[in-house]
Amino acid sequence: MRRGAALLMLAAIAALTAPRAHAYVRLGATRADGSTVAVQWTTPIKYFIQNVDVPGVSASDLAAAVDRAFKTWAAVNGVNFTVAFQGLTDTPPVTGDGATVIGFQSHTDLNLTLGQTSFGVDATTGQLLEADIFLNSFFNWSVASTGQSGRYDVQSIATHEIGHLLGLGHSALGETQLTPVGRVVIAKQAVMFPIAFPAGTTIDRSLQQDDKAGIESIYGTPTFEQQTGSIAGRVTLNGQGLFGAHVIASSITTGGLTGGFSLDAQGNFVISSLAPGLYLVRAEPLDDADVNSFFSADTVVNVNFRPTYYSGLVSVPKHGAGGSFEIKVLPK
Repeated sequence: MRRGAALLMLAAIAALTAPRAHAYVRLGATRADGSTVAVQWTTPIKYFIQNVDVPGVSASDLAAAVDRAFKTWAAVNGVNFTVAFQGLTDTPPVTGDGATVIGFQSHTDLNLTLGQTSFGVDATTGQLLEADIFLNSFFNWSVASTGQSGRYDVQSIATHEIGHLLGLGHSALGETQLTPVGRVVIAKQAVMFPIAFPAGTTIDRSLQQDDKAGIESIYGTPTFEQQTGSIAGRVTLNGQGLFGAHVIASSITTGGLTGGFSLDAQGNFVISSLAPGLYLVRAEPLDDADVNSFFSADTVVNVNFRPTYYSGLVSVPKHGAGGSFEIKVLPK
């Protein structure tokens, strides 16, 4: 079968002090005509583990942690994708060879990057052809069951990177604080937030609501889609659509948060994979964030507005969308 030209994409998770920010978005590839297609696997994910050890973590340890991380994503309700471990390899995780490889590599020049995922993508269909993940051996690593002081948890960081491998972008559900050495995490509510928790923690072995909604939006089964719904609306400023607003839906029943962005000049947004029920909806600017964690460097994102709640509760029906609504934000 003839395929379109393959594209190379990158996604990374930063160490504690990296200047990054806070809802999930799907990764996309740009076609030759300028349109965008969301990327995903349509064939079984066959992956290798590079046969390289680092202090405290063997290649076999890495393989076991990666297996647990894949199973964490696969265990999400209503999700269906296939993964098959192919064994150890001497091949490094370099995109372009047709193999999906996960391993340790030393990148002293990336001293704020714990891990990075690169992709080969069919530029016509959005089908993922291969993906490669490196964990940066510049840092100290651990696979201890409860974590190890001063060492980053392999399973936690692998869970984040495998989220990218499956087609998820970064989530903006988190809070950071600017310090003399960069931004540090105060709290976050998504494994896919672009800054990791400090060394020694294992919190990101477990997915949160935003992570689950993201993976369900890509690999949700028809049965799952029959049981969930979505919301759609616009964010406007002075009557004009606002691009790049971060929109958060908060469940009245569970308190769970699911996010998205307004992604066109009309300010339209859609948040899917929501359990039926009532939601508070809020729009906020990415003004304490590195916007490039979510949008390309040449994208202009308006952050000059005040956080604003929609005036009423939004009802999400089963297998349907709540009525479209408008969040009218005010300038700062």
